[in-house]
Amino acid sequence: MRKMFLITVSLLFFFNVVFSQTPVQFGLKAGINVSALKTNDQLSDHRSGYYVGGLAHIHLSRQFALQPEVFYSSQGAEYNSASKTKLNYINVPVLGQYMFGNGVRLQTGPQVGFITTAKSTGAGEEAIVKSSMKDTDFSWIIGASYLSPLRLGIDARYNLGIRDVSKNNADMRNRLWQVGLFYQFR
Repeated sequence: MRKMFLITVSLLFFFNVVFSQTPVQFGLKAGINVSALKTNDQLSDHRSGYYVGGLAHIHLSRQFALQPEVFYSSQGAEYNSASKTKLNYINVPVLGQYMFGNGVRLQTGPQVGFITTAKSTGAGEEAIVKSSMKDTDFSWIIGASYLSPLRLGIDARYNLGIRDVSKNNADMRNRLWQVGLFYQFR
């Protein structure tokens, strides 16, 4: 956890120094996750979760922006309603955004996730499985958002896991839909 904190503070400091002459707006975000795990070409049942965190919206031009974020994300999968895998991450995406003049934004970019906890439940038993998971996940995000004149927005995105997150040669990759709200301070 200390390592995550230092990475987050370092990233915020980096973006502050690099973009100190560029308009930066900070914000808060939260929403729901609908996640699954793709293992050896089989997709698990979906598991509902949540995410909560912050963002920095950095205008590069009138229509382009860079938006780094840091948020806690509850992910995982269900298997025939009999067992669940709960994976929790600190995710750090860096999104490039194209902004239309009407508040609509298209966004895409990479994301790195740092696993915080991993549990598996089934048959009334719960096991900690973090040692069988890789410490980091890499994914690619594609999405869209809308920012209202009141600075309140809605965001929808799909995260395509591009790295195997299992240490057990299972070829397990995260799949994740996110829908939520954000507020961007002036």
